[in-house]
Order: sequence, then structure tokens, then C-alpha cells
Amino acid sequence: MSDLRLAARQVGYENKAFWRNPAAAFFTFAFPLMFLVIFNLIFGSDTTARFGCARKFSVSNFYIPAVTAFAVISACYTNIAITVAFTRDEGVLKRLRGTPLPSWVYLFGRIVHAIIIAIILVVIVVLFGRAFYNVDLPGKTLPAFIATLAVGAACFSSLGLAVTAIIPNADASPAVVNATILPLLFISDVFIPLDKAPKYLATFSNIFPVKHFSHGLLTAYSPCPTGTGFVASDLLVMGAWCVAGVLLSARFFSWEPRT
Repeated sequence: MSDLRLAARQVGYENKAFWRNPAAAFFTFAFPLMFLVIFNLIFGSDTTARFGCARKFSVSNFYIPAVTAFAVISACYTNIAITVAFTRDEGVLKRLRGTPLPSWVYLFGRIVHAIIIAIILVVIVVLFGRAFYNVDLPGKTLPAFIATLAVGAACFSSLGLAVTAIIPNADASPAVVNATILPLLFISDVFIPLDKAPKYLATFSNIFPVKHFSHGLLTAYSPCPTGTGFVASDLLVMGAWCVAGVLLSARFFSWEPRT
């Protein structure tokens, strides 16, 4: 059997394993919508002028792309890092290395499955925002929106594999992963609009890809776009982090249990 057919079968296996755990599948899709509803209940009556428009728009226009960013990060970073850490500690990765299955096929299946889940989440969040909060879908900036999603998914997938190098064991994986991502979500225009954030906070958050992913999606989702929606600097920073994630994974990724 060719490697490509093996890769396709591995994606199918990852997909079946995911849907056969209904509790995990339910909360994977419920969390982004839960945050979207909560944030709109709290801040839904507010308006924002952050899009550079002549008039202010409902803060819901901010939260649809922001929660979209959160959904992709959850699927491609949090999910990959935690599940790989657990399979490593259970000895699954070590046993896979002793089978004819090429190593890259397993990682390919894991990453592609995470991206498929991310795509489904994006569609759900976007349609939910259109149906319940009257937030229009991107028009002429749709290519920029899709391109930003693609680069962001690749970036956080590679970082999800890279961060497993600092996870000592499976039990510690949720704590380590959340500690590396949750603070950034709060200071990177995802959970809270930071229109008047201190300059030092903005400077710090600009180092990391979360802020650039959120900003790129917000620009492409602007209710009054003035250009194509592409933000080259955001794409470049995410691309650089993606390359760093690949290099770190190639150097430090472990197939052996840590304990």
C-alpha cells in the first residue's frame, strides 16, 4: 500500500476515534459556542470603532472572528498537544515506531484530523454569528480570511507538536498546554477587546502568533473592509512561528514515554 493511501487511512482512523468519544466531541464543539454566547451576553450591548469604520459596530462583529481564532487554536494546538502527550505516555507512539507505518503518516493523520475539526468549528461559529448576531460573512475579503485560517492552522499545529517536548507526562499536559496559551488569549484580542491596552502589553503580545492570528482574522472580517483583507506582517509572523515549530518538533519530539 502506498504512503498516500496509508495517510488517508490514518486520517480516517483518527476521525473514527474522535467521533466514537461523544463526550469529547461534544465539548470540542460546545466550548467555542459557549464562549461566544457568554461574551455576547456580557458585552453584546457595547459598540466598537476598532475596525477603522466611519461608525461604530456591535461588539459581536469583534467576537465572531475572535472566537473563530480560539476555535482553531483549540483544535490545532491544545488538542494535538494533549492527545499526543497521552498517546506517548500510554506507549502508543513507541509501539507505532515498531510497525511498518511511517512516522510521518501518523503525524499527518493527527494534524489533518485536527484541521478538519477546526474547519467544522469555523463554519459553525461563522454561521452561528450570522444567524443569531447578524454579523455578515466576509465578501471580497473572503480569500484573506481563508488564507489567514490556513496559515494559522499550520502554525498552531506545528507548535502543538513542539510543546510536547516540555510536557513531562500525560497528567501534566492540560496544565502545561493551558499555561502556555490561556494568558496569550487574554492579552491578544481574543477573549477581551484590548482597544486601550497598555503599550507594553501590546508589545509583548506582538511577539507571539496568537495576536497576529486574531488581528488577521479581525481585519478580514471587518464590516467595512478597505482593502483585500490581507495583513502581510501577520502572515509572516505566523509563518515564522510555523517554521520554528517544525524545527523544534524535528529536534525534540519524543516517541518514548517520559516516565
